[in-house]
Amino acid sequence: MTETALTSLLEQVDERKSELIELASTLIRFKTPSPPARNTEEAQAFISTYLKDLGFSIDKWDVYEGDPNVVGVLSGSNSNEYKSLLINGHIDVASVEEGEQWDQDPFSPIIKENTLYGRGAADMKGGLAGSLFAIKLLKEAGIALPGKLTFQSVIGEEVGEAGTLECCKKGYEADFAVVVDTSNCQIQGQGGVITGWITIQSPQTFHDANRRSMIHAGGGLFGASAIEKMTKIIQGLKELEQHWAVTKAYPGFPAGMTTINPAVIEGGRHAAFVADRCALWITVHFYPNENHEEIAKEIEEHILNVAKADPWLCENQPTFRWGGSSMIEDRGEIFPSLAIDENHAGLRTLANVHSDVFQEKVTIGMSPTVTDGGWLGQAGIPTVIYGPGKLEHAHAVNEQLSIDELVQFTKVMTKFIYDWCHTRKEDAQS
Repeated sequence: MTETALTSLLEQVDERKSELIELASTLIRFKTPSPPARNTEEAQAFISTYLKDLGFSIDKWDVYEGDPNVVGVLSGSNSNEYKSLLINGHIDVASVEEGEQWDQDPFSPIIKENTLYGRGAADMKGGLAGSLFAIKLLKEAGIALPGKLTFQSVIGEEVGEAGTLECCKKGYEADFAVVVDTSNCQIQGQGGVITGWITIQSPQTFHDANRRSMIHAGGGLFGASAIEKMTKIIQGLKELEQHWAVTKAYPGFPAGMTTINPAVIEGGRHAAFVADRCALWITVHFYPNENHEEIAKEIEEHILNVAKADPWLCENQPTFRWGGSSMIEDRGEIFPSLAIDENHAGLRTLANVHSDVFQEKVTIGMSPTVTDGGWLGQAGIPTVIYGPGKLEHAHAVNEQLSIDELVQFTKVMTKFIYDWCHTRKEDAQS
């Protein structure tokens, strides 16, 4: 394709902006909040049809009943010699809670002051729409990509259900992947997240009238409140968190991003009992040069040492349960971290295209949140996060996306898909 022809193709994004906005609005109208989840069938059927009409072969399967993944594959005309690309995004959106003060129905998108409003506009139906529209423009221009293009619309990202992991298990791969999630059109990697439950269980249950005998001199009763003992565990976690803040660092992150959040506490039976059980649900953030197994082990060792210093906890040690496959089903999740290689040919190509379209150098760094990108990286696929929308608008009341940013993102994806899938494998050694 000549430079003139490519410029003309990108100009179509401006000329057909209303189509792009309508595509994003259509995706927003599908009510796919998670939780409650199990509601993405219609939206995924729409994307499946959209991709099929563009010549993709479709793989659609239920991860959970009512929540299918969709993977479209467009075989390249010369995939043995040209680079392949994977585009990934999630179709579920953040929950909408009763009493939130939206200016309009969250699933009835509106445009106001060149901004698209609606649940999922920023996170991340704008990214899905822009990518789909870019592929449509290339198809309508009669461009046959020599490299293979894979498009994944997955479920469950909002609640750690890792539809992307299920795609990896099926063996989908590529020479480079872009997760088109919220990044304000910055190229990003990410740290990781793991949740865990720490539980204290008393071997005996006592009436609250026995409390005096447990806490006063001469009482003679060796017992404890699990809730009170959990306060020692919480203090121990805070001390470890502060130690990490002093001793750990990673380029692209502000100091202290390795946090341990005591998010939920559950304990006791009712007021006539001394609490014989207490469970603490924590969320732990870690850096790209760490993994969740190492982090879990480090926390366990520290907390067990805290327990050894307490006469009762020493004999009734806390137990641990880490991770999970769903915040809904088993109240746990894992998001692997994602390190990025700034010298990778795919990243360099994307950065150059961004500079051409935005007329400014792209920012390369680390996301303060997490996406499914870590699963792709863990599967050995060089991956970056790059999508429209600001993080402060994701999950927010009156969630919004700048239409100008959506247009520019779509231009970037149009040119990047073309450029990368026209890159010979021997011309890109990384």
